[in-house]
Order: sequence, then C-alpha cells, then structure tokens
Amino acid sequence: MIVAKFGGTSVGDATAIRRTAGIVKARLDRHPVVVVSALAGTTNALIAAAEQASGGHLVAAIAQVEALRERHLQTARELIGSGADAEDVAAEISMLFDELAHLAEALSVLGYLTPRSLDTISAMGEQLSAPIVAATFRRLGIDAVLVDARRVLITDATFGKAEPQDDLIAAAASEHLLPLVNAGKVPILGGFMGATKDGVTTTLGRGGSDYSAALFGAALDAEAIEIWTDVDGMLTADPRVIPEAQLIEHIRFDEAAELASFGAKVLHPNTIAPAVKRGIPVFVCNSMRPDGNGTRITFDAPTFPVRAIAGKGNTVIVKVRSPRMLGMPGALRAIFDVFARHKTSVDVVTTSEVSVSLTVDDDQHLEAVVAELRAFGDVGLERGKGIVAVVGAGLGGSAPAMAKAIAAVGETRLHMLSLSATGINLTMIVDADQVKPVMRRLHDAFFGPQRA
Repeated sequence: MIVAKFGGTSVGDATAIRRTAGIVKARLDRHPVVVVSALAGTTNALIAAAEQASGGHLVAAIAQVEALRERHLQTARELIGSGADAEDVAAEISMLFDELAHLAEALSVLGYLTPRSLDTISAMGEQLSAPIVAATFRRLGIDAVLVDARRVLITDATFGKAEPQDDLIAAAASEHLLPLVNAGKVPILGGFMGATKDGVTTTLGRGGSDYSAALFGAALDAEAIEIWTDVDGMLTADPRVIPEAQLIEHIRFDEAAELASFGAKVLHPNTIAPAVKRGIPVFVCNSMRPDGNGTRITFDAPTFPVRAIAGKGNTVIVKVRSPRMLGMPGALRAIFDVFARHKTSVDVVTTSEVSVSLTVDDDQHLEAVVAELRAFGDVGLERGKGIVAVVGAGLGGSAPAMAKAIAAVGETRLHMLSLSATGINLTMIVDADQVKPVMRRLHDAFFGPQRA
C-alpha cells in the first residue's frame, strides 16, 4: 500500500486532474490511498473572501465566491460530463458554495474573523476538489471512493494549526480506509483538513496536505509516501532563486527535514516526522513529468558535507540580556517555556552567560512573548532579517566545508551563526535583502562549475 498526495498544481485544472488519474492508474497494483489539495489558488481565494466579508466588503466577497463556484462547476463539467455522478458532484459543489455565501453574510454582520470560522472556510477547498477528483477517477476506470478526511484525521482544537491525535487517526484509518484498500478500491481524501473528536473542522496550517499524507501513511504503515508536485524533486536550492539548482535523487530524512524547516518549499516542514517514526520512504515527484527520477528520502542515503542551500525571510531576532542570568539554573528553560506557552516556534538559538538570542518567523504572538520575557531582563527585537542554511549530514565533520561556507559569505554581515547539535545544519542570520545573494554565493561555492 502507498499513499500518494497531489498538490494544488497537480489538480489545478481538468488537464492536470486527468494526468493525475493516469499516475494513479499506473499504481493500482500498489493499492494507493490518494490525498488531494484544493484546486490551485482556491485556498488563497477562500481566505481573501472571508477577510473581505469580515471587513465589511460583502459584495466583493460574494463576487469571489461566485467566481470560485463557476470555476469548480466548469472543471467538473469538463471532467465528468453528464449523468448521475456529474449531477451529484454539481449538487455537492453548489451546496458548499451556498454555505460559503451564508458564512460570508454572517461574517459581514459580525465584523471579525475567528480562527475557528477561518478553518471552516479554508477547508472548503479540499471539500470541493476531492469529489471532483473521485468522480473523474471513476469515469476513467478507477474504482475510487470519496472519504471525508475529517472522519480520519482527528486533531485537537487548536484552530489554524491543529495538532494531530496519532492514536485516534490510526484507529479511524483502520475503520474507514483499510477495508476499502483491502477491497481493491482507491480512497480519495482531501488534505490539510481534519476535525476534533466532536466533529468541528480544523486545519493543519498552510502546506498541511503533505502532512496529512504522511499521517495517513504512518497510520496505515504504508510502504511508501509519494508527494506529487510541480518540480522534479528536492533540489540543491530553490530554483526561483538559483535557476541552475540540481536535482537531489537520494537524501537522508534528517537532511530533508532541515531543508523543509529552513525554506525548501517542496515539502511541508512536518511531512517527514511521521515517516521517520515508521521508517517509511518518501518520494517527491513531478506530476508533469511522472517518468522522472524524483527524490527518494530514506535513512540510508549517502553522506555528503553539503547537500543543499536553503533560505527564508520574515525572520525576527529576539534578544534577552540580563546580568542576573549569569549562573542562574533553569534560565534558558524558563525562556523557552515562554515561547511554548504562546505556541511560537524558535528556529535558531545562540547564548552567552548573560544573553540569549533567538529567531522566530511567526510573530503572531510576539507581543505577548516579549511582555513575559521582560521578567528576565532587557528584551530587544530586530526585524527584517532572514535565514540562510547550509545543510549536509557530513558538514559538522568537515572543516574544509565549514571554512568554504564562511568564506562564501564574504563581507555580508552575519547577525547570528549557529551549527546544529548534530552538525548537519549551519545557519546564518543576515539582513533579509541579503538572503538571495548569500544563497547564490554559497550555491556557487558548493555546486558551481568551479567547485573542487
């Protein structure tokens, strides 16, 4: 059994969905479970409509809703044609858009958007795409069965970034998915969305469809998890920054996880964790070139000093300084507890006897974090920063690679520099406008034609 996830571009229009059906048909002997994202751009449009409605712009919100309605109905007509299946899908699409229009009206009256209502609206993209995909598969000869992912992916009630409940997911997968697979059918589920035990809709956060696939794969003990996207696999850098970035055909779990966390867009940062726990290989493939090699992610990939360069902006440095921290047991733990209470993840940390510097890329709760941190001493924020990460399983043990990385940065100011405890990731904090230039210089140093 395999779990195959298809992202928004892989189900972006009728042509893409037919191509996806061909990929699945070629894998029927491996008993696939299929996870799909919303049609490309749909989630952003849904969120925009919700924000317009809550901001008092109901007419614009309804226009957005109607444009989405027509797009989905047109896609369904093109793929499914006429008949009972087509009528059922059209009715389901119309019902969901009627519900969305009513929600927009309610938000315009309330004048604000709660995390719970935003999850309800954001999850509609997958509720719309999955029935279209399932019906298309059936029309093309695949015995597909639509399964509401919210019956399987059970989470807590942290709206916007819900925490999966692994034991409950495993039990639900055994109940709702395994019998279908054993009967030779192909379950089709929307990614990104889940529900609490009480049935309240939640989401895993942006990019959560990858995570959904990994969670289903772990729950079913799949032999592989395939992530189908619009790039050839994991590359030595973001091709939008480094057009000449090279394909990585085989990479270690820990390297892939680091790259995802530090800006590699091809994978959601959480995707790897459930696969690692079960030792399930993950494949990243291009749905537009299904015969390509793609990237294989396993425990036993060859070790290299540097595997790839990653980078991201929107980073804030938080600095806490106080002579009282000198020799104070538990000070660092107490500081991290503040971030944990406010559900704010820390990327990079450097410390001295009297100060701690940390970076975050989600400043949603930063004001509350800073207020609590002032109990420890002076707190300063430095915005407009970015992270560049040099990732390789052999980096920490290679003095020449470390020296080459530092030399490649040149005279660019480094605000922080940190080597991970495992020696796999050298992170550099630079001004945000220097992220791309530094990435280019590092990529040239390690992967350019002049490399040794």
